[in-house]
Amino acid sequence: MTLLVISPDYASHLLPLATLATAWADAGEQVVVATGPSTEGIVRRFGFERAHLQLGRGSNPGVIRAEDQPPGEDDALRGFFEATRRGAVQTLAFQADARGDDLLWEPLAVAREVQRVVDRVRPDEVIVDHLAFSARLALMASGVRHGDVVLGHPTALTVGDEVYGFPPAWPQVLQPDPEALLDLRRRCERVRDGFTERWNAALAQLDPAAPASDDAFAESGDVLLLNYPAELHPPARTALLGEHAFLGSAVRAERPDDEVAAWLARTGPPVVYVSLGSFLSVRSDVLARVAEALRGLDVRVALASGSTSRSDLGPVPGSWLVRAELPQVSLLGHAALAVTHGGNNSVTEALTAGVPLLLLPMSTDQFSGAAALEDAGLGAALDPNAATPEQIRSAAVRLLDLPSDAAGRLARLAGELTAEPGPGRARATLLADP
Repeated sequence: MTLLVISPDYASHLLPLATLATAWADAGEQVVVATGPSTEGIVRRFGFERAHLQLGRGSNPGVIRAEDQPPGEDDALRGFFEATRRGAVQTLAFQADARGDDLLWEPLAVAREVQRVVDRVRPDEVIVDHLAFSARLALMASGVRHGDVVLGHPTALTVGDEVYGFPPAWPQVLQPDPEALLDLRRRCERVRDGFTERWNAALAQLDPAAPASDDAFAESGDVLLLNYPAELHPPARTALLGEHAFLGSAVRAERPDDEVAAWLARTGPPVVYVSLGSFLSVRSDVLARVAEALRGLDVRVALASGSTSRSDLGPVPGSWLVRAELPQVSLLGHAALAVTHGGNNSVTEALTAGVPLLLLPMSTDQFSGAAALEDAGLGAALDPNAATPEQIRSAAVRLLDLPSDAAGRLARLAGELTAEPGPGRARATLLADP
């Protein structure tokens, strides 16, 4: 038996997909990962085989830097970073305009290469990143049954009257101007229509008998898998999803890190883990304000600085652990609070560890995810461009001392996510589906 995993060449996408695949490996089955060369090291660490597949221009083995990207992608990345400094609506508008190249890059060429990979590997089962649209085109057109994994917040798959790229919910602190939101929705609708036209044109060439889509962003595969806890998803929206399974979380095992283990072994005040992910660590201004806020508290901080230099953080206390990359899962297992941009990997890994979140959302589905955590009382969100060190410090103090009812809900959720890990849920769902 062979499982084929199809992933973009980005660590943040491959890590949860590879983690899901461990359920197949643990059952003695072969796992082949079709992805680009930048993440080959991750594939090897999991003990899997890599099949070459380039799903887009860019790549990210762990910390992304514009200067490491190919021509064109480097400028696009700089444009995205600059948009995050201007605000949420401006960032979403920038991302909407770039959506065709980002998510449907060379669809026919990629789709045909996916078909060749499938022909070579001859998998018994396939799981694919939901945002790998060109790959999903190939699988649909070829009639290859597959598990479609939504790695981000469930709003990455639109339902009802939702428009992809337009958040259906916002955290309390971020309430954009109604006119700006109307303009953003119209922009996202235009992008949706153009994207769907390109999707249909490629699909017609791959399978002339296939029915055209009304909204390519609402399409999903044979088995829909959502890397998110069902407990945090609104029941009314769940009812619109059709056949699906919530995986809860895909928490990876990490290699031992002697420096981190020694740091954690020291006794002291509560641990706060800080990370803005592999992309948004470029926002040194945000990390510097977080560092200033936490210096005023009796806490030990583990901060993943990414592409921000240590000198940009201001004075770093001797009790802190600061490195470009840190073993997030290991540190969350000992943390009392996580400060993050609100990417879905960070959110679900923190919830599995029973850690409340202070969120600084900047793009895509991070706004909907932050709103859901606020509604559940398991986190708080601030505007990353406007929050002062004093406001960040005050929010951290509140979250470090959660009310007993919220702390109880978080503990129960963590227990449920730990008791039934995502990899096992994913494999059981695929095996059970005819």
